[in-house]
Amino acid sequence: LPGMASAQESTVAERWLAKAGPIPAFSIPATQADWEKRRPVIRATLEKLLGDLPPRPTHLKVETLSREDKGHCWQEKFQFDNGAGETVAGHVFIPKSASADHPAPAILYCHWHGGQYDIGKDELLGVNPAIPYPPGETLAKQGYVVLAIDACGFGERHGQGPDGPAQKGSAAEMSAAKFNLWLGRTLWGMIVRDDRIALDYLASRPEVNATRIGVTGISMGSTRAWWLMALDDRPRAAVCVACMTRYEELIQTGMLKAHGIYYFVPGLLKHFDTEAILALAAPRPMLFMTGDQDAGSPIAGVKKLGSLVQPIYNLHGNGAAKKFESVIYPGLGHVYTPEMWTRMEAWFEKWLRAE
Repeated sequence: LPGMASAQESTVAERWLAKAGPIPAFSIPATQADWEKRRPVIRATLEKLLGDLPPRPTHLKVETLSREDKGHCWQEKFQFDNGAGETVAGHVFIPKSASADHPAPAILYCHWHGGQYDIGKDELLGVNPAIPYPPGETLAKQGYVVLAIDACGFGERHGQGPDGPAQKGSAAEMSAAKFNLWLGRTLWGMIVRDDRIALDYLASRPEVNATRIGVTGISMGSTRAWWLMALDDRPRAAVCVACMTRYEELIQTGMLKAHGIYYFVPGLLKHFDTEAILALAAPRPMLFMTGDQDAGSPIAGVKKLGSLVQPIYNLHGNGAAKKFESVIYPGLGHVYTPEMWTRMEAWFEKWLRAE
């Protein structure tokens, strides 16, 4: 089965893990007050591990490049200088019903990786066949302002890395990782930093109710979403498709190869595994959907994450226990099905609109 290591692979992985020293266990605090004391410490550790990131622009200048009438909504293309040497392009869909007088809920949509470096933010337009529906227009029809940007190395940023336009694809991604490591920071930290800049812009739009912003994506987009929930209190809810990955199980199953270099944060397992990161979202609503044949998210790790994160939600009372949900789909791999899409829509309807 995908994601199942052979006995030999397991033995090798266990030997490496044993010599690396124990990964600190995540203990469940006795009370919500105990958790509230630990939470900022975990978040500060994450920020430190991501490296010496440049501060986000305090006065973000966004240039609107085009505005198109899509009937029920407007589609704008924009760009901004991320303050770290790159211009970041994005799309935003604005329902015509949204205005400064009637601000709408919003969704920050994080595109996936999939080796599809040319797509990036255009996943919002429906050009990625892995996504059941065009996210931009589909969600705008439901009344959401929807925004996506190109992550480093994707879309219009493909071929815009430190080695220049001659270097593309995974080689360019590796070069970006090397450049950032030399500067004492991580590629992943820079990717999430750009997402937080996009969140800054989305929250500043007059048509957006900044207290009702959700974040979602599949694969790398899913991982971007749950890291954003961990590091930033502004997203109110998240839906994460695939990539609910616990790192120790990923090593044990011999599937480090399932994720690109962007994904790895030096020193993280010296402090905690991903349950500590996911738990930082509590008590905000967070839905995970994972196929049990997804090699990049070993199912034993998915189940362990659920058993460790759910108690943190339970601590908060007032119905918070129902705000964390991990759905496992038998027989499915790394996919986004129409049923998953419908569940995503229902989750945001419940937690961004109806509440």
